[in-house]
Amino acid sequence: MSERKPSHPTVQLQQELKKKRPFPSPEEEAALSLLRTSDQLQFRFARLFREYGLTPSQYNVLRILRGEGAPLPILEIASRTITVVPGITGLIDRLQQAGLVSRVRCERDRRVVYVALTDQARKVLAALDEPLAALNKKLLDALTGNELKELIRLLEKLRQPWAEKRD
Repeated sequence: MSERKPSHPTVQLQQELKKKRPFPSPEEEAALSLLRTSDQLQFRFARLFREYGLTPSQYNVLRILRGEGAPLPILEIASRTITVVPGITGLIDRLQQAGLVSRVRCERDRRVVYVALTDQARKVLAALDEPLAALNKKLLDALTGNELKELIRLLEKLRQPWAEKRD
């Protein structure tokens, strides 16, 4: 049996959502607060990526490929994305049409298709590096270094049970 945490008088999210009654549980408030915060972060990241002709999902694929430093199979890219991308093949198609990735068939197994960054994608990513670092700093500047470490720890703790299985 889990111990019930005492309720706490937070009202900021309640006011933001124009909710008339307090949240029925701290779990609901925490979940909604995470969703609200995620939405606010995603909106700001999307706006930055749009300036470079990218969607967040497209940036994510390019980030994965650059981080790997070598071409990857499409399904491997899909397994590494931050958010689930149901249409990974279409996403890769659009990146290829934009000249940001190329496809290369595996010589040993012709069924496997690798995706590689183009020089154009490397230039776009290099141009994005500094503005993205500045945006990360701006968005999380309200937290101290120790608070950031604690936030990361708590989020990892929250995700840990889902790491073994996808619900």
